[in-house]
Amino acid sequence: MDAFAAQFLDLEVMQRYLPDIIDGLWVTIALALLVIVTGLVLGLALAVIRAFQIRVINLAIVGFVDVFRALPPLVILVIFYFALPIIGLTWSGFVCAWVALSLVLASFAEEIYWAGITSVHKGQWEASRSTGLSFVETLFYVVLPQAVRLTIPPLTNRTIAITKNTALASVIAVQEMLTVAQTSLAYAANTSPLTMAAIGYLLIFLPLVILSRWIERKFAWKH
Repeated sequence: MDAFAAQFLDLEVMQRYLPDIIDGLWVTIALALLVIVTGLVLGLALAVIRAFQIRVINLAIVGFVDVFRALPPLVILVIFYFALPIIGLTWSGFVCAWVALSLVLASFAEEIYWAGITSVHKGQWEASRSTGLSFVETLFYVVLPQAVRLTIPPLTNRTIAITKNTALASVIAVQEMLTVAQTSLAYAANTSPLTMAAIGYLLIFLPLVILSRWIERKFAWKH
């Protein structure tokens, strides 16, 4: 037990590297929030566009969704970071991680939103149109409110799962929490910085899990 504490809970090492871990924590929080907002908004926008049933555009959306759902997020991160400069797009590691993970989340979110839209009974569309509402008004005022409520449970779970992939940004040298912890570990020859990083991830994602449960209870359909 003493050996475990010395290796994973060395207070002197923790105190020395705590400021660096905190800096990495803020980077992780910023990246996670950006991914969540961008991914969910883009996914909803794609699902709404898909509802207009324009064949060419729908094929492009389905292709985008299938590709980004099929590829591992780590592969997408590496491609963005190392391949984009070849075509003249030189983005920082942070921007690459933000865009790549946002597109991954958007691809899953679009399918979830789309499933919600298509699950609304056809009679709802017909009844709304018969009252004089246009297609757009029916979509935004009648269908989407129902669809979004139906998608809350799978959407929150998928959002949390993909957002945790911010740790993969360490591969492309983003100074997020895991990167800082690994660097600190190398200098200290002690794994206590990884313990602090684990605590940091709990501080970020445990409240997010609790919030997701509250959202599900608050807005999901009552039986």
